[in-house]
Amino acid sequence: MLLLKPNCECCDRDLPPASADARICSFECTFCADCVDQVLNGACPNCGGNFVPRPIRPAALLAHRPASSERVLAKDGPCLERRPAA
Repeated sequence: MLLLKPNCECCDRDLPPASADARICSFECTFCADCVDQVLNGACPNCGGNFVPRPIRPAALLAHRPASSERVLAKDGPCLERRPAA
């Protein structure tokens, strides 16, 4: 079952379970469509694989199989420049 991570690992943008802008690789690294296209050039920085749109879990199923609340962020590379200042 997919984790449905809550954010883009590059810019930290929120990606709720119903987001059509979420993209994942085969290892479920999660990024927003903007970062995939503009920063990562379609290749996952972690595994080198491609991205596909993340499936949307029906809202009725989220109660029993909730999305992850753990935020993951890239630790280096071009993504660091995309994040809001802390």
